Amino acid sequence: MFKDARNAQILFLSMFFLLGIATRDWTLRLDFILIIGLSCLLTQWVCSSIYSFYINKKITLLSPEFLGSWRSALITTLGLCLLLRANHWTTLALAGCCAIASKFIFQSQGKHFFNPANFGIIIALTLSADAWVSPGQWGTDSWYLLLFLGTAGIILKKVGRWDTSAGFLITYMGLEAGRNFGLGWGWDVYTHQLMNGSLLLFAFFMITDPRSIPNATFSRIIWAVLIAGLTFILQHQFFISTALFWALFALSPVTIILDQMFQNYRFSWSAKSPKYLPLSASM
Repeated sequence: MFKDARNAQILFLSMFFLLGIATRDWTLRLDFILIIGLSCLLTQWVCSSIYSFYINKKITLLSPEFLGSWRSALITTLGLCLLLRANHWTTLALAGCCAIASKFIFQSQGKHFFNPANFGIIIALTLSADAWVSPGQWGTDSWYLLLFLGTAGIILKKVGRWDTSAGFLITYMGLEAGRNFGLGWGWDVYTHQLMNGSLLLFAFFMITDPRSIPNATFSRIIWAVLIAGLTFILQHQFFISTALFWALFALSPVTIILDQMFQNYRFSWSAKSPKYLPLSASM
């Protein structure tokens, strides 16, 4: 079942979603959830069909690109359901469509560099007046750390992206420690800030997407440190509650530069091809 790490991610994100509804009193509308899912999957199908036509010069109702990437579309759906809230269905449809379309539009050498769910969130926040993200919706219960750490371990072990989570969390924890103790606050305040479910979800499941982050290990660490630093600045200097998502969005294009500076093979989900493909290989 977990031969493809995306299967594990779909299972765990679904579990988090149901857990949030059951234990955090989330009030979500079923029709809004369906809107996000349909917008993501339909956009994936349309874009994959266009891509298949461009490559094969013929139209196929179920293109190989769609059949091979529907899991990614479902992961994006779950990511948006977990994080994004809106008052109108059109905002959620916009987020879903833009999230998936970004994979096909914003590419460098056959690799997309924006995280789809993060891109959809930023588009919804920017272009609509009724979208929001609630970083505190998970609360600060310490058992979320164990839950996210255990489930993320299964996925990150398969895709090999622990370095990204570690680089981000170590940097962010260090900056927060300096600020807290500089202000004379105690350990309880510090641990309370770090036991944030949205922060852990971001660190373990969003910035570790192997298809959109830098290829080389050193590049990923640099990139994660930069995101942590920008998040800290946006959060404490500009008081932006959604600093995590803006930092990732702003620094996603840096992936292109880092991939050029530190050449390495890019990740592929395909079980029929090598795990890493040359940068010049087709998508």
